[in-house]
Amino acid sequence: MEKLIPLAAEVAELLKKRGETLALSESSMGGLVSAALVAQPGASAFYLGSTIIYTRGAAKALYDLKGPPAPDVKPLTEPYVAAMADVVRGKLGSTWALAEMGASGPSGSPYGPGPGTAVIGLAGPHPASITVSTGSADRAANMRAFGEAALKLLLKSLT
Repeated sequence: MEKLIPLAAEVAELLKKRGETLALSESSMGGLVSAALVAQPGASAFYLGSTIIYTRGAAKALYDLKGPPAPDVKPLTEPYVAAMADVVRGKLGSTWALAEMGASGPSGSPYGPGPGTAVIGLAGPHPASITVSTGSADRAANMRAFGEAALKLLLKSLT
């Protein structure tokens, strides 16, 4: 959390200054980004809420997924996670939404990528997505690295 709290403070300041809001859907980050954001004074001015979607069943329920967003879009890809972010943004009515899914370790994802891989999507005025690969099977370190990457992606789009 030592790196996440200062990044979340920068995000909080920018969102409050702009009068914009944020919603999240975390998977392998396990709520670390939400915790860092809620730790900021005045979080209710910009933070609408989050989900921690950790199973396929939970994802289908939240996102009302009958299948992938398009026939050729597979889970744990940037287009898939971008579609997840769009759904969260729409359901919570936020200006911005971050969505993430990945394999924090020690094993890989059932979708193919190895441990230390996450995909992060950002929906909003300046949508973006990234794939993060740490090359590590250290679960806790990967969770923190994914959270740091998510906050940096948001900061980049906010500035």
